[in-house]
Amino acid sequence: MTTTLEHATTMAQPKGGGLARHQNFATAIVAGVVLAWVGWFLGRHLFWNGSDNWSDQVTILTLLGWMLGFWIGIGAFNAPFQWLLGRDNTRADNLYYAGDKQGRMRYWKFTTDHKVVGVQYIIVTMGLLAVGGILAMAIRTELITPGTHFVNQQVYNSFIAIHGMVMILALIVAVAGPWGNFVMPIMIGARDMAFPRLNALSLWTLVSAATVLVGTLAVGGLPVGWVVLGTIANQAGPGMDFFAVAIVIFTVSTTVASVNLITTVITMRTRGMTLDRLPIFVWGTIITAALALYAFPFFFVAEANQIFDRTASTSFYVAAGGGTSWLQANLFWLMGHPEVYVILIPAVAALFEISSTMARKPVFSYRTAVGAMVVLAGLSAVVWAHHMFTAGWAPSLSGPFMVTTELISIPTGIFFLVLVGTLWRGNVWMKLPTVWMFGFIFNFIVGGVTGIYLSDVPLDEQLHGTMFVTAHFHYIFVGSVLFGAIAALAYWFPKVSGRYLNEFLGRLSFWLVFSGVQLTFGAMFLSGLKGMPRRDASYSFAFEHTNFISTIGAYMIMSGMLVLLGAVITSWRSGEPSGPNPWRANTLEWQVPTPPPLENFDVLPVITEDPYHFDETTVNA
Repeated sequence: MTTTLEHATTMAQPKGGGLARHQNFATAIVAGVVLAWVGWFLGRHLFWNGSDNWSDQVTILTLLGWMLGFWIGIGAFNAPFQWLLGRDNTRADNLYYAGDKQGRMRYWKFTTDHKVVGVQYIIVTMGLLAVGGILAMAIRTELITPGTHFVNQQVYNSFIAIHGMVMILALIVAVAGPWGNFVMPIMIGARDMAFPRLNALSLWTLVSAATVLVGTLAVGGLPVGWVVLGTIANQAGPGMDFFAVAIVIFTVSTTVASVNLITTVITMRTRGMTLDRLPIFVWGTIITAALALYAFPFFFVAEANQIFDRTASTSFYVAAGGGTSWLQANLFWLMGHPEVYVILIPAVAALFEISSTMARKPVFSYRTAVGAMVVLAGLSAVVWAHHMFTAGWAPSLSGPFMVTTELISIPTGIFFLVLVGTLWRGNVWMKLPTVWMFGFIFNFIVGGVTGIYLSDVPLDEQLHGTMFVTAHFHYIFVGSVLFGAIAALAYWFPKVSGRYLNEFLGRLSFWLVFSGVQLTFGAMFLSGLKGMPRRDASYSFAFEHTNFISTIGAYMIMSGMLVLLGAVITSWRSGEPSGPNPWRANTLEWQVPTPPPLENFDVLPVITEDPYHFDETTVNA
């Protein structure tokens, strides 16, 4: 009788989710394609000029249809529609949207649980790195010997442009996306993000933007290069429209995510979690979010102007109508250099956490480290014109911008000192996260020192536009940020999966990638010093040997990343169990069970000290 009553009670309870039960990534694609066709159909009837070529208006309407359809298909508008109808989500609905008892399927749906969103960001990052890596290998294969072999210069330009932007998107979210979502709310003692639905919206908006960006290659590419200078881009085909819309959508994603992160930290810290007790990764997250709110609207405006020039006969960049390409150049670089630190700061902040835990010591000069991140974010807003030293814009400002650029080496140098100071004379645990951290330190020194050279106007006059510049920023992005992101993955992987990331495969991946970085970009430094220009599909025989070495190194990087992918997949399925706190760390994310419960804490914790004090038990562990 009891069993019958329990069964009847269960059957009587309404299932939550409603329409969301039938929505997922597949329905988002279908709805996106359908509304994209509707946009194309309307555009053809409103703006068709009788030719066989699509007009820019038709392309923009098609892409806006894709974005709207994707949002509808994934379920982003379900709650607002219910509210307009005078209804609200029930508890069962909210549990369903949080992914409760849905298994792996929740990773392919519009899910409000911040931990699921964190894992979704891991998947998206891996996908973006895969696309960017394939294009990188196409570029390096083309450059293995002199002469054009597989593609012409225009296609090569498209590969450069889409590779560059896809990899930037990947690295922007590589640390802040997964761990700013998965561990940051737990670190501050919160049960969720401030705006769970906006959190999911930012993730799926990024997915729709990335799809449009990669789709650029299918409509003629972006032969004008990734900087998309205004007067040249105005002459480009529909690929320019795809690129511009992708950037506009991406800016919506970053804005929503940044507001959510900052609001969460400000309003949802647990009792006793004062600002001077915040884990340093949390500081890195909110400083990065604030910098993103400043920087990315410039890119939004730059590409929105491009869209208006191409569809509404405005003249922001068209010289014949009174426009100027300087406007586009300044807007682009007002975003372009702060964006470097939007990428760098989360990786460095994650390494501060790792260094403290693995050395069993407090972060060396915690307040200095936080201050350095604040100063770095501030200075990054006043260095953009060093990218235009050779362009002829405002030459009288070259001196001041040279000074601000050289000043920025001070807070970046402090990052290095904090890491080394934390490790110095510590009981360093040489596990996989530590190995990748040491790789970061080595590559960061190389990338940072070569950046000082480029900040000086006389040297930049000689090196600008050469492979030396390419080598410098790849040491920062690939050699430093990517290494930091992988270290963070190895460090927090046990909290996500309950298993260690495979140590043997992880170290094999490290040595392949580390050696490949030195070969690829070390040889690029030599090519640049000898005068090899960037962005050329062919080159003189004088650069033959260094380019061959660079390509072999690139294949080593690719091999290492494939090994890492194998490590992630095999470890997730059958890795060594780790327990809830394998590193014996003190921050709150390690004090909850693995996997963390839906609302993180049954009773919210009370904080009485900062998380970087280790007793004798943990020091000698």
